[in-house]
Amino acid sequence: MTATFTLKLLVVSLFIGSVMYIHLRGRARLPFLRQLVNYSALFAPYNALMYLCSATPSRPYLERHEFPQLNLLRDNWQTIRDEAMQLFDEGYIRAALHDNEAGFGSFFKKGWKRFYLTWYDGTLPSAERLCPKTVALLKQVDCVKGAMFTLLPGPGHLNPHRDPFAGSLRYHLGLVTPNSDACRIYVDGQPYAWRDGEDVMFDETYVHWVKNETEVTRIILFCDVERPLPEPVRTVNRWISGVLGRATAPQNVEGERVGAINRAYGGFKRLGNVMGGQVKRLKRHSPRTYKVLKPILAIALLALLISWVAL
Repeated sequence: MTATFTLKLLVVSLFIGSVMYIHLRGRARLPFLRQLVNYSALFAPYNALMYLCSATPSRPYLERHEFPQLNLLRDNWQTIRDEAMQLFDEGYIRAALHDNEAGFGSFFKKGWKRFYLTWYDGTLPSAERLCPKTVALLKQVDCVKGAMFTLLPGPGHLNPHRDPFAGSLRYHLGLVTPNSDACRIYVDGQPYAWRDGEDVMFDETYVHWVKNETEVTRIILFCDVERPLPEPVRTVNRWISGVLGRATAPQNVEGERVGAINRAYGGFKRLGNVMGGQVKRLKRHSPRTYKVLKPILAIALLALLISWVAL
C-alpha cells in the first residue's frame, strides 16, 4: 500500500465520515441519495469542525439572550418594518432579476422573495438608498454578516432543506406576520411560529422547512449571524466566509455587482433549462426509467470516487 493511496483513502474516509455525521445529525433528515449530492455534503468536513469548535450548543434552536447585540434590531423592529413595507409597496422585494442566485434559487418557485440589505462584503447601494435606517442599525451589529427582507405569500411553503455552510447561524425577526401558529418554521421537526416584533435564533444546517397556511403574506428580517468560535478558528472562518460572501454577492437592482458563483449559477441555470426540458420529458413519458437512472447516477459518482482512490 503506497503512501499516496493511504493519503487518498484517509481523505475519502474523512469526507464520507463527515457526510454521514451531517446526515445523521438531528432527527429530521434528507433522503440519503439527496444528501450525497447536496451542497452541505461538499462542506461536510468544514462544518464538522465548526460544530466541534462552536461556543454554542449543538441544537436546533439557540438561546437568543446569548446574542445581546441583536437586541438593537428587535428594539427597533417597527422602524425596520416601516422600511420593509415601503419596499414591498414599491415592488422591490422580489425574485432574483436574472435567475442568478445559487443560495436561494429553488425558493423563488414557491413565491419566496427577498431584498438584500448587506451581504458579507458590505451593504448594497440600493439598500443604502432605499432603507437607510435599517442599514444604519445593521452597521452597529458586528455579528450580522448578511441580512435581507424575505417574503413568503400565503398559502405557501418551502420544502425541507439544510443550508450548506455552518460558519453562521440564522436570525429571524418578525415584521409583518399572520401572528398565527399556522405560519411557522420547523427546525429539525420543532415548530416556531413568527410573531410581529419577536425574534428567534436557530442553526440553519439542521433540516428545516416552512409552512404558511394562512392567506397573509409573511415578511421578516432574515440575518446570517457569525457563529461564536475561539481563535484561531474564528479568524479562519471569517476569511472563508468573506471569500464565499464575495463569490455569492447578490443584486437587488441592475448594475449591482454579482459574485462569481452566482454568475456561474445563472449560466448553468440557463443551460439547465434546456437540459431540464429533456429530463422533464423523460420523467413524464417514462417515469420508471427516470427512477432507475437516478440511483445509477449516484452509484456512478461513487465509482468515480473509488477509482480516484485506486489510481
